[in-house]
Amino acid sequence: MASNAPRSHAAPPALPLLVSEPWRALYAFCEYVRLRRSQEAAAHPRGDGHVVILFPGLASDAGPLLPLRSHCRRLGYDAIDWGRGLNTGPGPDIDGWLVELALHLQHSVAQRSSGAADGTVSLIGWSLGGLYAREVAKLWPERVRQVITIGTPFNGEPGATHARHLYRWLNGAQPSDDRALLRRLRVPPPQPTTSIFSRRDGIVAWQACTHDAPRAGVQDVEVAGSHLGMGWNPQVLAVVADRLAQPPGRWRPYRPPG
Repeated sequence: MASNAPRSHAAPPALPLLVSEPWRALYAFCEYVRLRRSQEAAAHPRGDGHVVILFPGLASDAGPLLPLRSHCRRLGYDAIDWGRGLNTGPGPDIDGWLVELALHLQHSVAQRSSGAADGTVSLIGWSLGGLYAREVAKLWPERVRQVITIGTPFNGEPGATHARHLYRWLNGAQPSDDRALLRRLRVPPPQPTTSIFSRRDGIVAWQACTHDAPRAGVQDVEVAGSHLGMGWNPQVLAVVADRLAQPPGRWRPYRPPG
């Protein structure tokens, strides 16, 4: 049974969920391969060609996001990587780092000949990358159409994830526990925002991936599966396809098929 503890104090997932992550991610990949060989993906709504920027999780780069990026491209979007290589976490000046990232992305998008007529882009972030997507959207309000996060702990303490030790090893610092920053991360960006989460996540406490209260244009969508397999989880791909197909300025809630 799911805990009713406040999201900010959610404990990291149970050890059995963590240990089984690789095997469950492999199972999700097998399901992804089956999806590619079937006609199910053909039912996903087609895109309008706008730019979609993907942000990887901690200790990850463009590689694990290839299935998701390929999925978006097959739907007709101009899906691109964030272009910063391995995600080792932000520098000590988090705000300055985010501003630099936003400027880098603006330059990357400006170099592309494709895109929507209104010039807007969608941002998709996996795990830690979802925090970047949310915060960049706040810095770039006129150009970001929507934000989608996948297994992103925006609403919890650093202790709500098993990845904090990996973060310290890669970044050379502990994840920030600055109270003002944590409060800011909980606030969704002004654009339509979807948080995809799983109660079977073995890396991040699912409670930390959900919002405290309903807000207009903000929705938490639950899927089944592991954290490591979310980038190719067929349920995640279906949600992403539905969310990206929303006409700009006309948000509608996601409703599972059936």
